[in-house]
Amino acid sequence: MIIEKLLKDFLFHCMYEKNLNPKTLSAYTIDIEQFKMFKNIKIMDINDVNKDILKEYIQHLYIRELKPKSIKRKLATLKAFFTYLEFEEIILVSPFRKMRVSIKENKTLPKTIEIQNIRKLFKYLYKIKSNFHDINRYSYKALARDIAILELLFATGLRVSEVSNIKYNDINLSTGNLKVLGKGGKERTIQICEAEVKTALKEYMKFFNDEIYQNEWFFINRLGNKYSEYSIANMIKKYQQAANVQQHLTPHMFRHSFATMLLEEGVDIRYIQGLLGHSSISTTQIYTQINMKQQRKILSTKHPRRNLQFLD
Repeated sequence: MIIEKLLKDFLFHCMYEKNLNPKTLSAYTIDIEQFKMFKNIKIMDINDVNKDILKEYIQHLYIRELKPKSIKRKLATLKAFFTYLEFEEIILVSPFRKMRVSIKENKTLPKTIEIQNIRKLFKYLYKIKSNFHDINRYSYKALARDIAILELLFATGLRVSEVSNIKYNDINLSTGNLKVLGKGGKERTIQICEAEVKTALKEYMKFFNDEIYQNEWFFINRLGNKYSEYSIANMIKKYQQAANVQQHLTPHMFRHSFATMLLEEGVDIRYIQGLLGHSSISTTQIYTQINMKQQRKILSTKHPRRNLQFLD
């Protein structure tokens, strides 16, 4: 069978039978389109696509100087494709079963926000909020929404996608319970405990109550649509520059800061794993490396041994 037809069938399978989320489907589509164009593979018979061609494709990806993470994702897409063909008995065995592919990623520690920059950012936001004379202006309401989002990011360590996808029925400000749908459709409940965070969320709801009732999404934009991940990232960048915070800030850095600060306060890593929604403890353990870095800094600059002299 011609491979282009099979690739279309695979995407149909991912969309309607596996019900993969839009982001994954988009990534699969991009990866498959790029694979089809390599040596015009799309017109080849599937039985002619062997491990030698796949090895050439891997080499091609490296020549393009893609990041190891991107190469791993593209190969994961192809592995899923050939596994699907094997399961459907279109091919006898996936060529990946005869290959040993090991792509090592450079391990980089998650970037966190320095506490003085978090303080500077929130101080700026609450200051301009207090200086508003007309709270009925949309700019004031939008500021209240943005503060509520930033308070929530810092207080809970949620992914920006999880914040954007909060629905009206997911949050109960009376109890402080927030239902979160994480990666892989895994649901968890987060407690909002800080009074300031609840106050920010309640004020936002007061201004947008009618629009929220008409819309399934909790955080909405001026048009009443979902406040997207992209909009949240741009909002943070805007306030970072306005507050003259020199450190580049991203939504995910709030998540990293949340986890790191809890670890520094002695919170058990298993609890942090649950709060972050990590399926594996090994994913959470990267924050222990950040904590070790902080320990070295403390011990090298604060330990009293630095001031002890034993020889005159």
